[in-house]
Amino acid sequence: MGLWCYLGTNFLNMPFKTSPVFHIFDQQHQEAKLLFLALGKQVKSKKAIELQLKLEFLELFADLMEKIDFESQNQGNDLFSPFKSLKKALRKTHHLKLVEGNLKSREEDSGLLYDSYRAYLLVQKRKIQKEAFELAVGSSLKIWDDFREKALLASRGIKPLTINTAINQLVQEELESIHKELKSPIHSQGFRDLFESLRKIIMLENLLIQLGFNPIFVNSIHDEIAQLKENLKPWYSNHLAFQTLSGFLAEKTSISKKYMEWIKELKEEKKSLSSEIEKQAFSFLNKILV
Repeated sequence: MGLWCYLGTNFLNMPFKTSPVFHIFDQQHQEAKLLFLALGKQVKSKKAIELQLKLEFLELFADLMEKIDFESQNQGNDLFSPFKSLKKALRKTHHLKLVEGNLKSREEDSGLLYDSYRAYLLVQKRKIQKEAFELAVGSSLKIWDDFREKALLASRGIKPLTINTAINQLVQEELESIHKELKSPIHSQGFRDLFESLRKIIMLENLLIQLGFNPIFVNSIHDEIAQLKENLKPWYSNHLAFQTLSGFLAEKTSISKKYMEWIKELKEEKKSLSSEIEKQAFSFLNKILV
């Protein structure tokens, strides 16, 4: 029976063949649903970030189903649409966590306290947590059950070769997007898009391997993709810190020296990080787009 036995004996109880990719989806879906239930009791940054990561995979699965079903080009959007607002709110939680981490590092390194900025972040945090909590308690569990049922039907009878082809196409689309959109000098949106594309490529490659297929890239390219994505993290953290601190200072009629020095250092650091990552990004593209 080959690849269709990937899920084990549970398949034997089903009236039709279930694609192995649905088993992977189902596991992520169950874990996401549990995190969602916990979020409805109390919003904690760690759980919120974990749920965000799960939702990113579920959204990718929806994109994969859309790629396979050429007759329904909006199927992926329809599958995941009830979760888009929640994912956006969770991403805000993640971003604020990074900004808080940047503030903590700044205070430890400088020996200075930034109390007014910390108070500002606390207000922002409460707003974001309130938004995420209201989305969680205001949503019915039915959207999770409907999502699973639609995903099961969408993946029904899909052949392994079809899955393999669709994953390869999605990876190729991300690479083409990077190649098309990345122009020197790379601006902030370009770096964010690059991070998202690399994240998707890594997930798609991991999915191929989990399904028993050969990966698209050799190990050395895998390492380079992972390293480039990893190197983008400090850039992203710096970008968010600079953006948030700029918003805070814009509300001030007068700005103290310690804040002026900090925003200046963040700007210089962003310039340095951007230059280094830009070199790495174009070097990577030259290797895979030959």
